[in-house]
Amino acid sequence: MAKEQIQVLNALDVAKTQWYHFTAIIIAGMGFFTDAYDLFCISLVTKLLGRIYYHVDGAAKPGTLPPNVSAAVNGVAFCGTLSGQLFFGWLGDKLGRKKVYGMTLMLMVICSVASGLSFGHNQKSVMTTLCFFRFWLGFGIGGDYPLSATIMSEYSNKKTRGAFIAAVFAMQGFGILAGGMFAIVISSAFKARFDAPSYEVDPVGSTVPQADYVWRIILMVGALPAALTYYWRMKMPETARYTALVAKNMERAAADMSKVLQMEIQAEPQKVEPEGQDKAKTFGLFSKEFLSRHGLHLLGTTTTWFLLDIAFYSQNLFQKDIFSAIGWIPPAKTMNALEEVYKIARAQTLIALCSTVPGYWFTVAFIDRIGRFAIQLMGFFFMTVFMFALAIPYNHWTHKDNRIGFVVVYSLTFFFANFGPNATTFVVPAEIFPARFRSTCHGISSASGKLGAIVGAFGFLYLAQNQDKSKADAGYPAGIGVRNSLLVLGGVNLLGVLFTFLVPEAKGKSLEEMSGENDEESRAESEQAPAYSNRTVPYA
Repeated sequence: MAKEQIQVLNALDVAKTQWYHFTAIIIAGMGFFTDAYDLFCISLVTKLLGRIYYHVDGAAKPGTLPPNVSAAVNGVAFCGTLSGQLFFGWLGDKLGRKKVYGMTLMLMVICSVASGLSFGHNQKSVMTTLCFFRFWLGFGIGGDYPLSATIMSEYSNKKTRGAFIAAVFAMQGFGILAGGMFAIVISSAFKARFDAPSYEVDPVGSTVPQADYVWRIILMVGALPAALTYYWRMKMPETARYTALVAKNMERAAADMSKVLQMEIQAEPQKVEPEGQDKAKTFGLFSKEFLSRHGLHLLGTTTTWFLLDIAFYSQNLFQKDIFSAIGWIPPAKTMNALEEVYKIARAQTLIALCSTVPGYWFTVAFIDRIGRFAIQLMGFFFMTVFMFALAIPYNHWTHKDNRIGFVVVYSLTFFFANFGPNATTFVVPAEIFPARFRSTCHGISSASGKLGAIVGAFGFLYLAQNQDKSKADAGYPAGIGVRNSLLVLGGVNLLGVLFTFLVPEAKGKSLEEMSGENDEESRAESEQAPAYSNRTVPYA
C-alpha cells in the first residue's frame, strides 16, 4: 500500500502550478471572503442598532446596545463558529470533504439572508431572531475553516502548498475590506436620499425610519458571494488524498486526479484486505500512539491559535477609542445615524486597506520561502514588542500630538498578526496530521482559536474599562484600564512565542511525510511482506 499511495499522490506533490490550483483557491477563498464579511460586518452596524432600538427620550447621547445585548449580538456568531468547527471538522473526516463542503455554504447563504430579515420591529424580537440566525450563520462559517484548509492542502503541490492555503485565508482580508466599502456605499446612498439633522439638533429625527433597511441590507449581502460559488463547490471532485488514504479507493483517486491534473493516471485494481485487518494496523484519534506521535503538535496548534485570537480579537475592541481619539469618528451626538455608519465604515476600511490586507499577502509571498515557523515566531515577537510599546508609555500616547504615532504602532500590530500567526495557525494544522484526522484536528485547533476570540472579545471588553467605575461605559463595572489590558495582551503574545516551538516546520515536505503516514504504511507492509513479495508497481 505504501508504494501505491506514494505513487498515486506523488503526482499532486510534484505537479506544476496549474489553472486548477487557482480555481481551488477562488472556490475555497470565496467561502472565507464570505466568512470575514459576515463575522466583521456586525461591528459596522451595532451602533446603528443601538440608535434604532434603544433610543431613550431626553438622553444626552444616542441609544446604545446594553452590555448583555451587545455581547450576544457580537459574540453569538463566535459561539456558532466554534461549534461548527468541531462538528464539520469531524464530519469532513467521516463523510469526505466534498459532501460536507456544500452543507456549510448553503447554511451561510440561508442564515445571512435570515439575519437581515430578523423578524419583528420591537427590540426584543429583532435582537432574539438576529442572535438566533447569527449563531447558525457562525455554525456554517465554522465548517468552512477545517474543510477549506484541508481541501486546499490536499489539492496543492508541496512546493507552493503554504502559499495556496494562505491565499485562501487571505481572502478574509478582502471580505473585511468589502464589508467596509459596501457599508460606505449603502450609508452614503441612504444619507443622500434621506438626510437628517444630527442627534444634538433633533434626537428623534436624526435616525430616519429608512435606517432600519441599512443594517439589514449590509447583513444580507453576505449571502451573494457564497451563493455564487455553490455550483463550483459541487463540481469539485473529492480530494485524492481522502479517497486514497481514508476511503481506500485507489482507482477512484487515480480517476479524480486524471481530471484535476489533465493527464492519464491508471490504477491497478486494489487488493481487498481481510475485514478488520486494515483497522488493526491504524491508530485512533484518542489512542496512545496518536498522543505520542502528534500530541505535542496538537497542543502547539491549539494553544498558539487560542493565544493569537485573544490578542487579535481584543485589539478590535480598542478601534472605536482610537478612531475617536484621532478624530476619524466625531462624538456620536454630533452625527445622525447614517453618518455614523459611514464614518465607522470608512475608518475600518482604512485600517483593513493599510495593514490587514497587506499583512495577509506578505504571508502568501514568503511562507514557502522562509517557512511557517519563522513567520509565526516573528509575528508573535513583533506583536509583543508593539503591544508593550503601546502599553508602557501609554500616557505619552494619550497626548493629542502623539495620537497619530499611536495609530501607526497599533496598525503594525495588525500587520504582524496577519504577516504572522493569524495566517500560519490556519495553514499548519492542515499539513501535519494524518489524512483520516486532518479535518478533525484542524477543527479542534480552529475551535480553540474561537474560544480565544470569545475570551478576547468579551473578557477584555470588561477588563479594559476604566478603573474608576464612574468613568466606565454605561452598564459596565470598573476594569483594569486600557494600559493594563495592553500589558496583559503583550504577555499573551509572549506566551505565543514560547508555544510556537511545539509546532513543526512543514515547508517543502509532503503531507504524508509530515503526518508519518508513509512510515505507518511501510511498517504495516513489512509485517505482511511474505504475502506481498511479488507485487508489481501499480502505476505508470
